[in-house]
Amino acid sequence: MFNLTDPFAIVATLVAFIFGITIHEFSHAWSAMMLGDHTAEHQGRVTLNPLAHLDPLGSIGLLAIVFLGWGIGWGKPVPVNPARLKWPQRGMALTSLAGPVSNMIAALVFVIPLRLGTIHADMGGYILVRQLVVVNILLAAFNFIPIPPLDGSKILVGFLPRFWLPYLAPIERYGVMILLALILFGGIGAVVLQSMYLPVFDVLTRVIVGKTPL
Repeated sequence: MFNLTDPFAIVATLVAFIFGITIHEFSHAWSAMMLGDHTAEHQGRVTLNPLAHLDPLGSIGLLAIVFLGWGIGWGKPVPVNPARLKWPQRGMALTSLAGPVSNMIAALVFVIPLRLGTIHADMGGYILVRQLVVVNILLAAFNFIPIPPLDGSKILVGFLPRFWLPYLAPIERYGVMILLALILFGGIGAVVLQSMYLPVFDVLTRVIVGKTPL
């Protein structure tokens, strides 16, 4: 996915991540607003300006991913007050779902010229378009992991029967530490993470990209 020897590929990957995170966080904020919670709107998050959605530490993580091929990056979390949503539990799930779905839609849009053959490997814009497709699929698949603070955990909680919620509370409390441990310590942690998102990544790639070579 990342070619550390090609300066243009590095820039294209950074642009793809910035775009993917921006559309992801914007979609969280917009969906919360549409469901009745204007918290994010009042904080200026219903915008496609990347500066409103980039987190300083998370941006350093993005640089580590691109230059080192290892790490984790993230955008600035969108504040959502479930009590203000039309349906607190399901509304939170829908707001969380909006992020990865927006990345899937973005990948579908950017893959069109590749599938039509209007952009191919010997053209200047190919690498950028390719990275926009791949990175958006990656962001969608990774965020479906059901470990807090990733969207998958909120989606899961939103659609599970209420009697399951007490059993999920410890995961919610220690989710960030669990996720960081899996990422930072590698080895079995990397295997566990890959087993969670790679199957989703593969399915999304087959559906969105099809047989188009990337």
